[in-house]
Amino acid sequence: MTEDLTGQPPGPAGPDPYDNRRQVLYWRLLARLFDGEEQPALESASLGVVEGIGLPSALLDPGTSLDSVVQRHPELADEFDGLMTPDDDAAGSRDRAAEVRRAALVSKVLLNVFATGSSTVTAEQLARWQSDAGWLERALGGTPGGLRGGRAAGAGLDAGGLGPELAAIEADLVGRMRLREVLADPALAARLTPSMSLIEQLLRDKGNLSGVALANAKSLIRRYVDEVAEVLRTQVEKATVGELDRSVPPKRVFRNLDLDRTIWKNLTNWSPEEERLYVDRLYYRHTVRRTTPQRLIVVVDQSGSMVDSMVNCTVLASIFAGLPKVDVHLIAYDTRSIDLTPWVHDPFDVLLRTNLGGGNDGPVAMAMARPKIAEPKNTVMVWISDFYEFDRSQPLFEGIEAVHRSGVKFIPVGSVTSSGRQEVNPWFRERFKALGTPVVSGHVNKLVHELKTFLT
Repeated sequence: MTEDLTGQPPGPAGPDPYDNRRQVLYWRLLARLFDGEEQPALESASLGVVEGIGLPSALLDPGTSLDSVVQRHPELADEFDGLMTPDDDAAGSRDRAAEVRRAALVSKVLLNVFATGSSTVTAEQLARWQSDAGWLERALGGTPGGLRGGRAAGAGLDAGGLGPELAAIEADLVGRMRLREVLADPALAARLTPSMSLIEQLLRDKGNLSGVALANAKSLIRRYVDEVAEVLRTQVEKATVGELDRSVPPKRVFRNLDLDRTIWKNLTNWSPEEERLYVDRLYYRHTVRRTTPQRLIVVVDQSGSMVDSMVNCTVLASIFAGLPKVDVHLIAYDTRSIDLTPWVHDPFDVLLRTNLGGGNDGPVAMAMARPKIAEPKNTVMVWISDFYEFDRSQPLFEGIEAVHRSGVKFIPVGSVTSSGRQEVNPWFRERFKALGTPVVSGHVNKLVHELKTFLT
């Protein structure tokens, strides 16, 4: 008796039923991904496998979102978490039945995320894809948005460079939307979930929007900015702070009372007869951190490839601008430069004033930034760019070198993203390294740590 691919047991000399079932599921996945047309034989065989192992047939329906599957079958939710992470018990005995079950669940996740078609996309379809991509990120051991770099999630997840692929798919979906029509309809606009790809499209198209469409676009940008700010503010608060300033007397309140020191210093007043300690003096902990007035100058390349950095940097600058004794200046540039310092406290307003796209002219930005340096030893300049300046490379580096040698803390950053991906002109990278100012990793957490350590 031979295996019929639907889960029926084979004869003694038949093929391995578990391998056959897994192959059926994965062949169907490949057929759907690369062809898109339904293959009747694979579909019926896959249905037999799925039903034979007690899973719902909705796993085979490309039109059913993972949210819908989990809503109808809540017992599956936990199975998707970490579904595609390495098996800790790889050296142990294999559970062949569990491998078939995993193949069915993995196929569902991959099909929903990577089979996106080529037709026009609705707001509902984009929202569903974003949710399904979140399930993929959970299956890989991360959190929704972690791989795509959304909302500064900062997940330490690489997954073999899958993040850029997901971001590209999302950007393609956004590009296939009739975004202006969606924004003009409040009911459709309400279905949109802000993401970096969507924000980039809104920032590029904001000059062509008006009325209800513009108001809905601004609302989406504001929502995204607020979510990024909430995450980054938490990271800033957790970062290293300055040393205690012992020149400032401690505040004499109960919460600052140093009980151990108070007891130790008054031990000579112990009365054995009364078994009582008489306290002549109370001691309090120092809580004031040492700070010095600092100036932070942030220069951001606003060319089209830097949109993720632009969003994160404007939010980050506004957070540091709220710290005591930190004077923040923000400059954006492409072939021209613009001083955004008057609006640095409101990243939403800053983003609406940017004009993504165009080339690079770093020397123009440096000419605007250098006059802002009052006390070099108390100034940090963060320059975010891919540093592809072409014929302006040497003049820009000479300006940077002069700033660095004057005593300014210069921090070159390839990008400021949640995923940490960056691309930097190798010519600049080598010269920064020789200058003693290596390019900071593009991960936003690293920049937060660098700035907080210097400024507090």
